Amino acid sequence: MDHHTVAIVSITGTCFDVLGSLYLAYDLLGGQHGPLRLLTRAVTYSVVFGIGYGLGLGLFFGLASGIATGITLSIEFSRASRGLDHYSLPWEALFSAIRGFAFGAGLYSIVGFGFAIAFAVLITAGQILAYSRGMRPAADYAASRRPRLTRRQFWGTVLRTVGYTVSALICSALIHHLDHAWLFAIRVGLVTGIVTGAGITVNPYIEYYADHLPERRMGVFGIGLILCGFALQSVQYWLTLFDVPLT
Repeated sequence: MDHHTVAIVSITGTCFDVLGSLYLAYDLLGGQHGPLRLLTRAVTYSVVFGIGYGLGLGLFFGLASGIATGITLSIEFSRASRGLDHYSLPWEALFSAIRGFAFGAGLYSIVGFGFAIAFAVLITAGQILAYSRGMRPAADYAASRRPRLTRRQFWGTVLRTVGYTVSALICSALIHHLDHAWLFAIRVGLVTGIVTGAGITVNPYIEYYADHLPERRMGVFGIGLILCGFALQSVQYWLTLFDVPLT
């Protein structure tokens, strides 16, 4: 097993411990109407997008992009849930940059520094352009028990898929030529599009339960996260105990 993989697993376990502690604090502190309500969205979206991106593009990519996506989306959705207008464009540009450079960081080990930076800049610019045209994550916001995908959200997902594919092709052609560049670009675009579409579809369901999930159940989920974090952190010690070679 690669020692980088062991490190990522341990870091993921630590993150689970921290998140589980905060969920438990939600239960103990009675955070249903306080700032910890934002935590529900951040953790849930981080897990949903992190798992999706991780399955398609690797564990580290899923970790980096999932956390960045979860945090920024939770901030925007929390504002929308209160019936407030969207953030100003400079703030939306900041959210775009956070997500963009998290994507670049996730791709760094696969494609190299130059490609990762160029890709991050391109998709950040694309997201800012989308925001300026009214295409933002909280567009057509709803909180309900039923999944939903509106026409505008569908076409936004399609454009995102095409945009990420084209960005990967441009970076491959101008910055760092990759073997099988078309296959890699299509992979990046499809993974991004599929995960985005799935996330948007279940978004109303997540938003509903972010505000209605019983506090006690939040605490139980927090304990579960802590146990998962403990299990992941212990992997490195089990590997040492059983003399599993690391590369």
